Formats: sequence, structure tokens, C-alpha cells
Amino acid sequence: MLFAIVFVCTRISQIVTLTPPVGMLSWFVGKFNDANVLTPNAILVLFIVTVLALAWCLFTLLAYSRSSHNALFVSFVDLCFLGALIAGIYFLRGIQFADCQDPSRDEIWYNKVHDVGIPGFSWGVNKPCAMLKASWAFAIMNTVFFAVTAFAAWMHGDSVVVEERVVRRSSHSHRGSHSHRHRSHSGSGHSYHSARRVYV
Repeated sequence: MLFAIVFVCTRISQIVTLTPPVGMLSWFVGKFNDANVLTPNAILVLFIVTVLALAWCLFTLLAYSRSSHNALFVSFVDLCFLGALIAGIYFLRGIQFADCQDPSRDEIWYNKVHDVGIPGFSWGVNKPCAMLKASWAFAIMNTVFFAVTAFAAWMHGDSVVVEERVVRRSSHSHRGSHSHRHRSHSGSGHSYHSARRVYV
């Protein structure tokens, strides 16, 4: 019950906080695609990770019963997404030093994030900077969320494995005792018939 509450609530939080960066980063990817320019790694890595993470969260939430029975696998995949998000945060780390309100050359955002120039296109100062900073912050939040769901799924999966082992052992011992009683009963019956034959 505790696993269900923690898992479902955290998954909903992940979906809510992953949707905005997917939308904002897709805006940047669209700009680069329209200009026929390769999207820089600083943006592309985090975009791909957030899209896949959002799809994974939706799938595991909608197929909760299946996720519950495969909790250890869910925990492993969540840890993989945790690592991927950390990589995306690292690639976009330059945005943390940008000042979205200061248009000076040293503080403007596109001088902090490498390879974001588009020939014949001039980036704005406030909006793109704020979108990248928000996406970066949401990614940091989701590292915490994925750590929580990975731990919760691992604990649930470990308890399920222990319960299955206990059930198998009890079932095996029950079958063994039943077989032993059956043999004892057969043996006593055989002795009784043998005794009757002797006395007759």
C-alpha cells in the first residue's frame, strides 16, 4: 500500500514536471531544424532524455499493475534515467551562469551555452534564457523524483522476492509432510495386513 502511494504520487509529479521541459526544449529543436542546423548537444541530450523519461513515466503509471509485478526492472530503468538526466544537466550546465535580465556580452545566455548560433537568426535575451533555465531546473527536480521511485520500486520488488521464497518453502514443506504422512499410513496398513496373514 505504501509503495502504491509513493510510486503513483511521485510518477504524477514526474509527468507534471517533465511536460514543460519537453515543450520548451522542442521549441529550440524546432528552431534549429527550421534553419537546417544541427541542434547542439547541450540542448539535444536533455531533450531526448526528457522525452523518453516522460514516455516511461506515462507507461509505468498507466500499466501500474504490470509495473508493480516487475518492480525490480522498473527500479533499474529509473536508475538509468537518473543517470541520463544527470548527463543532460551536465551538458546544459552553462545556463546556470547566465543572467536572463542582463544583455551584456559576458552574461547573455547564448555565450554561456556553446554552439547555439543560427545563421541569419538573432536569439532573444529573456525568453530563450528563461526557458532553458526552467528546463534545467525541472531536470534537477526529476533526478530527485527518479531516485525516490527507483528506491521505492527496489524495496517493493525485494519484498515480493522474499514473499515468493517463503511461499515456495512453505509449499515445499507442506508437500513433504503430506507425502511423509501418506507413506506412514501406507506402511502401517501394510504391516496390519502382514500381521493378519501370519495369524491366519
